[in-house]
Amino acid sequence: MALTPKSDGSGATGDESLGIEAFQAVDRIREALSGQLSGGVSPGSLMMAYVDWAFHLAQAPGKQMELGVKAGRKWQRLMAYLMASAMDPQAAPVITPLPGDRRFAGEAWAKPPFSWMSQAFLLLQQWLHNVTHEVPGVTKHHEDVVSFAAKQILDVCAPSNNPFTNPEVVARTWATGGMNLVKGWQNWLQDVVRQIRQEPPEGVEAFTPGRDVAVTPGKVIFRNHLIELIQYTPTTETVYPEPVLIVPAWIMKYYILDLSPENSLIRWLVAQGHTVFAISWRNPGAEDRDLTLEDYRRLGVMAALDEITRLMPDQKIHATGYCLGGTLLSIAAAAMAGKGDARLASLTLLAAQVDFAEPGELALFIDPSQLHLLESMMWNRGYLSADQMAGAFQLLRSNDLIWSRMVRDYMMGERTAMNDLMAWNADSTRMPYRMHAEYLRRLYLNNELSSGRFTAGGKTVLLQNIRVPIFAVGTERDHVAPWKSVYKIHQFTDCEVTFALTSGGHNAGIVSPPGHPRRRYRLATRAHDDALLPPETWVEVNPATEGSWWTPWQAWLAARSGAPAAPPAMGNALADAPGTYVFQR
Repeated sequence: MALTPKSDGSGATGDESLGIEAFQAVDRIREALSGQLSGGVSPGSLMMAYVDWAFHLAQAPGKQMELGVKAGRKWQRLMAYLMASAMDPQAAPVITPLPGDRRFAGEAWAKPPFSWMSQAFLLLQQWLHNVTHEVPGVTKHHEDVVSFAAKQILDVCAPSNNPFTNPEVVARTWATGGMNLVKGWQNWLQDVVRQIRQEPPEGVEAFTPGRDVAVTPGKVIFRNHLIELIQYTPTTETVYPEPVLIVPAWIMKYYILDLSPENSLIRWLVAQGHTVFAISWRNPGAEDRDLTLEDYRRLGVMAALDEITRLMPDQKIHATGYCLGGTLLSIAAAAMAGKGDARLASLTLLAAQVDFAEPGELALFIDPSQLHLLESMMWNRGYLSADQMAGAFQLLRSNDLIWSRMVRDYMMGERTAMNDLMAWNADSTRMPYRMHAEYLRRLYLNNELSSGRFTAGGKTVLLQNIRVPIFAVGTERDHVAPWKSVYKIHQFTDCEVTFALTSGGHNAGIVSPPGHPRRRYRLATRAHDDALLPPETWVEVNPATEGSWWTPWQAWLAARSGAPAAPPAMGNALADAPGTYVFQR
């Protein structure tokens, strides 16, 4: 039987389309190889940013003169400090590090000649910021990329990263007769061997799920190809009738919210009298390359809600989503509201964005060139693994994750003791090719959700349809979901929103149990018809309260729950918590 060639929509026949796909595959392979060599960062994106900046700087004589004047002033300030400190070693510095920069915090950095080095570096860092910012005609994204790249290059030359110009390393070397460098060499070799063998960092074995972390008692009561649903065993005589469903991010293992017992949000919720369910995501492989974002909504959030409804048919559900899980939960909640599905009692979003116009430092790695590289890397393997983007994510916090570790482990010869959060951070999962490509393009690049163009279940979903009360949590030092971006949930919903801003970063700010020292939060509730305050004003009018945000959140849940009663029956047990998916490698 003769076959009729099909068109691909561009006028090409089926045979021609096959040829075009072959050419595209060649490009994909080349781009995937490039991504492996560049650590998941697009060279094309860097080049376009550099050319944009360099061309416009070359065409701006006024900016060049401004930079020359500022360079001269900084040189004068440095010379004045050198002369003053030569006569008085306690002379006041002319510049201080940026907030959060602890590289020069030691006492030895305040004395010559090391103070001269740190002051010269900080002035150069400030001048380089002037060089890469406010160049007329440069796009904002390219400006951010060039500034970020310049900072990374400059940090390589920081005096704190050189064993001969770091006073703390010099003192340790003198005190130990150089044994710190011997120990540092051994640490480096050990890390290299573990990396080659694809083994986790040293000390992770002390935090094994089911033994040291993720030990809250419970049962896996439901399993499909994508999730295991865990129901936790009640520990109180009575419980609130409305259960809590936790939807974690699928980029890492679920037990970020069930770490060691003293840091477990799930365990704490159970102890407060809540019936808790949690999703544990499958670690997908190459065979799952065609899973979609819609599959994650349908087989993840909706499947879990359906199972809870089957067990507790007359109860509404407090749904809680963390990071990407919160974004997915928002999509599911909007889709449910559009169909009149009223099973949710409330919605809690932990460090989760619904608008991606200002996604923070991650925006450095989100543009068409970067996404083409990531898609090619995922197309090649069928998924995106943590090692393919580890370098890019480490660069976002290079002082904390790269340079301070290098100084401590390899120059000082010390090892920082592993903790449960660090061990969890090393226990990553993969992301299917199609799903993650959709996530990055539809949400990060095209911002379809907040603009009312996102579809789920074949229909457009609108966040404005959500009518249940929302509790949203942002963290002050979040580089993944900046709190001002999380705060935007007020703009895209027409319901009561309680917003909490807590100290800490994306992970440590959420894992903030009561009793943890140096924790604080700000909290305010806005009715759906109240005026919306700008985020800066919101901070000014809502003073900080010492303690954990867990406590007011639990009180918020309790106020929206019925009177406590006997615990519900446990579902049919398929396995003990933490289940089987959490162990997939």
